[in-house]
Amino acid sequence: MTMQGAGKRETALVTGASGGIGLELARVFARKGFDLVLVARRKDALEELAAHCTREHGARVEVLPLDLLEPDAPTRLVEHLGANDLAVDVLVNNAGLMEMGGFDRIEVGKHERLLRLNVLALTLLTHHLLQPMIARGHGRILNVASTSAFQPVPSLALYAASKAFVLSLSESLSEELKGTGVTVTALCPGLTRTDMLEHAQTEHEDARWIPGFLVSDAREVARKGFEACMAGRVIVVPGLPNWLGASLVGLYPRWLVRNVGGLIGRRSIR
Repeated sequence: MTMQGAGKRETALVTGASGGIGLELARVFARKGFDLVLVARRKDALEELAAHCTREHGARVEVLPLDLLEPDAPTRLVEHLGANDLAVDVLVNNAGLMEMGGFDRIEVGKHERLLRLNVLALTLLTHHLLQPMIARGHGRILNVASTSAFQPVPSLALYAASKAFVLSLSESLSEELKGTGVTVTALCPGLTRTDMLEHAQTEHEDARWIPGFLVSDAREVARKGFEACMAGRVIVVPGLPNWLGASLVGLYPRWLVRNVGGLIGRRSIR
């Protein structure tokens, strides 16, 4: 755990900050004048990011190598914040896992890991850090969901279900918290150039057909997410094709959405 830089600024805590959207979110928060608490398993990647944010933006950065899959990790994270008198003004729940394939063919342990990170860790961190935000009358929560939250996705069944949970929780809390000074935003990117997508394309041949114009840049996704979070918007879907898809899916009957998804999904898990 290291602290770099100096100065008093609001603090954003970013989980899964060692790469992809999380890394870009950390950079944009630093660029916009925030101090950072960076959480991920890869200490070297976090320290490199911390050095960049301090050097380029004068951010004070706390590096916390932590595996949020460990059952007591969210509690230990909150205890560390308290012990070091670190108040979190913005919680960015970005850490997540994706497993692609037939639901019955994926090891049950991988299902458990996905649920623990995408659902349980996010829920616990939100609960722990929301209470002091309400007490201060100020705070923001940015939950990274996905366009898969808007419809079932065969071959990504549990991942899509976990992101639907994140979206629903975010919307519910945004209503519960009206008048408290705390806002909740769900960032719902589509396919984005990250290690997660590269891994899926390496492991699954049918994930390689995706045309380039459908794949978003992580930096642009992070910028849109930051802007929506600061504006207190509840849902943001970066990219016109993604926004159209998420908007139109609600206009069609569930049986049609489900069957179209099934035609595509079954092909990818044969």
